[in-house]
This record gives sequence, C-alpha cells and structure tokens, in this order.
Amino acid sequence: MGADRREGRVFIERQDHLRFFRPDVSEEEIAAVGEVLRSGWLTYGAKVHEFGQACAKYLEVDRAVPVCSCTAGLHLALEALDIGPGDEVILPALTFVATLSAVLHRGATPVLADIDPVSLCISPATCAPLLTPRTRAIMPVDMGGHPCDMAGLGDLARQHDLRIVRDAAHSFGAREHGRLVGQGCDATVFSFYATKCITTGDGGLVTCDDAALAARMASLAVHGMDGDAWQRYGDKGRWYYEILEPGWKYHLGDPAAVLGLGQLGRADDFMARRTAVAERFNAELGDLPGVQVPQVLPGMTPAWHLYLLRIDPRVVPGGRDGLIADLTANRIGSSVHFIPLHHHPAFTDLAATFGDKLPETERYFAEAVSLPLFPAMTDQDVTDVVTVVRASVEASRK
Repeated sequence: MGADRREGRVFIERQDHLRFFRPDVSEEEIAAVGEVLRSGWLTYGAKVHEFGQACAKYLEVDRAVPVCSCTAGLHLALEALDIGPGDEVILPALTFVATLSAVLHRGATPVLADIDPVSLCISPATCAPLLTPRTRAIMPVDMGGHPCDMAGLGDLARQHDLRIVRDAAHSFGAREHGRLVGQGCDATVFSFYATKCITTGDGGLVTCDDAALAARMASLAVHGMDGDAWQRYGDKGRWYYEILEPGWKYHLGDPAAVLGLGQLGRADDFMARRTAVAERFNAELGDLPGVQVPQVLPGMTPAWHLYLLRIDPRVVPGGRDGLIADLTANRIGSSVHFIPLHHHPAFTDLAATFGDKLPETERYFAEAVSLPLFPAMTDQDVTDVVTVVRASVEASRK
C-alpha cells in the first residue's frame, strides 16, 4: 500500500508549519553538552555512568544500562539471554522494524502476533495460540506509550518458561497499576531517540532485575570487555583489560548522557504536558462519528508518546488518507504508526506465513493516523489540530 497523494482542503490559516514533533532542548542542556565537549571526553565515560544511575533511580530499579539506541538494547538483551538459532520469539506485527531486526540478527525465528483492538498491544489471548515447543521469548511493545497487559503476559511466560524482553521504546515514565514501566521483565528496553519522552539525540536504556544479566549486557556493549573503557584512563584506571566474549560497540557517549541528565530532570513536566494535550484531544475529538480516540486500559497511566487516532472509512468516506491530506494542506504534520512488518518488501516470508492471521492489525493500519503531540505544543497549536480534524471529518461526511 503506497502513500495517498490526494489534495487537501484548507480550513485555517497557519503562518508556520506545525511539525509532527519538535524536541525540547533547554539552553541549560546545550550549555552542559558544551561543557562536556570542552572537557575532552567525548565518548563513554563518567557521565554515562551517572546517567545510568539517575535513570535507575527515576525508574525505581536497581540496574540500568545506557546504550546507543533502543535497537542496540533489544539486540543485547536477546544475546545476553542466549536466544538465537532454533528459538522462536513472539512479537507484534504492529511495531517498528527495530523489534524484528533484533530477532533476525540473533538468528531466531520471528512469530507475528495480532494486537488487542483496545490496547493496540499483543496480549495473552493473541500470543497463546502461537506457542510451540520452540518458543523461547515474548517481545511485547508498549504501543504509543500505552503499557501492555504485562500481568497476563507474565503469567503466560511463567507457565511456559519463557523470557520477556519488553520493547518500551514509547513508554518511559508510564505506569501500570502504580508501578513504573521498567520493572518485572527479564529486560525492558527504552528509547531516547529525538521524538521520545526524553531524548539523548540517539540513545537507549536497558533495565533488568538480574545482576549477572545486566553485567553481561554492559560488557557486550563495550566489545565484551571485562571493565569499563573510561576507567582505563581515569585516576584509578589500569591499562590491562580482557575480552570475555565478542561484543559490540553499543555504548552511549558522555555528550549524549549529559543531555539525558538534563532531560531526565524535566521528565515529569514533559509527561504532564503530553498528558494535558492528549486529554484535550480526547475531550474535543471523542464525540466525532467515525473517530476513535485512544483507549486507556484500567490501572494504566500511558506516557503518551503518540496520539493514535482511528478514522473509520465506513463512517468518514475520506478515511485516514483524507484527514492526512487535509492536515498537510493546513500546515500540520501527521504520521502513521506503523506500517505492519509483513507489509514491507523485505519480509515477504512473514506475509506468506502470517498475513491472513492478523485481522486487528490490518483493521487498525487501514484507519490509523498519528496527530502531533509534544511538550512544546502551544494551546493554539492544539486548537488548530482540533479545528482541522473536526472540519475534515465533518466535510467528509457531507
């Protein structure tokens, strides 16, 4: 399915373009990064350790390993858990390719699960029929920052002796029944990409409960070294090191880490603003026929990384593509999250195996549009988005 190229209708006059996302980086954070650059330590050093410890404290976990991306973290977690050839890993068809790539690069076999229509995440009900004697792990994804049913998935994993590697790229700061996402899985992996809840530019974080697993991931992230590279050159450093196993260059650097420290100090403010924008969208768009606003499962506090709207083409003839065209014509950015994995030309084998077994994923993809949602949005920005969405839907239904 290609992108729709139809012309949109103009409903408002915006002088500037409202981007789909704009990161919020403060002058203090810019100054802190500059100080690190002037220090002469540009790679993996003390600030990375400080950032990891600060993230662990914020997330109320014992162990957090900073990495260069969520993709790297997912790969590290699967490797440290010895998941590889001959093993099957269940993951959603509705996710970014990074989730799948981590599985493929370990030589494991991906098994695509359908989503729950409310949470847009995989669930025990969608995963259980896919279990085989070769199943080793489940990789749930917190879609848009909405926590998945980890209690149910955890029960399923315990019953069948499975590992859980949680792709929490969207859900830094989210809570499930009062508990912050990042606890209770074999590994939870966050993203600090530019569009995420906090950013280090590019970057990620892995949390886990097992000390040995965390130590192995930390070592694998620096080529399998037995000690930290930055300690080799500090006041108490030593020149000698050993490679315990072949690893990767997956570590974060100090400039990114110091940016992350500043962002972490504002994470609660970012969350509050995202929530306020999302709640206003819910209140002002939820009454439109043919429009479904995001649903929040009981006990869940989403991170609101994305605002995932659904447009039913049976009720709104222009459908999702008509709305995107109208948003574009009114200088408002939008996107679609995500093109299902089996729709990509690289994965025709997955389409052949799973393409007819994913009805909720297909239904969602046909209806999905992501609206702008970021902390720096002004109240007028929100008003403009609401105005265009309402006008587009109402015009399409006439």
